[in-house]
Amino acid sequence: MKPLRLSLVVLFMLFATAGTAAAGDNRNFVAHLNGEEEVPATTSLGQGQAIFHLSQDGTQLEFKLIAANIVDVTQAHIHCGTPGANGPIVVFLYGFGPVVSPDGVLSEGTITAANVIPRPSSAACPGGVADFNDLIDKLRNGGAYVNAHTIVKPGGEIRGDIR
Repeated sequence: MKPLRLSLVVLFMLFATAGTAAAGDNRNFVAHLNGEEEVPATTSLGQGQAIFHLSQDGTQLEFKLIAANIVDVTQAHIHCGTPGANGPIVVFLYGFGPVVSPDGVLSEGTITAANVIPRPSSAACPGGVADFNDLIDKLRNGGAYVNAHTIVKPGGEIRGDIR
């Protein structure tokens, strides 16, 4: 019953966030993570939802990363990269903590300019990411994704493009 309840909560949050974004609010972003979105695709029962909300003044990005049916997560990140391409890490969402097998919130917090890892322009990260404003531009324009890495799939087990 627990996975069903988590799925319903995730779906509700997705629809609530998507509805706000569709109404013209460009401060909310979401990514649905699964193995099919990884590059290359993985066979995983894991699912996730990353939800982001940009503060009114545009200086902080609140996030919540929810995951289920995934074992031994080691790290999760925002990467610079367009759909279908792997790119460099630009923000840590979870890492350097204990290896976990979540069935709910994996991590949550606030991203600021201090959390952004600058990256030069490259084929994997067109235009690069110099600062927090560049990160937000990538979120708004389909140039970033979230993925979660596990012991069995260190390159990434589940991924979702941020929209």
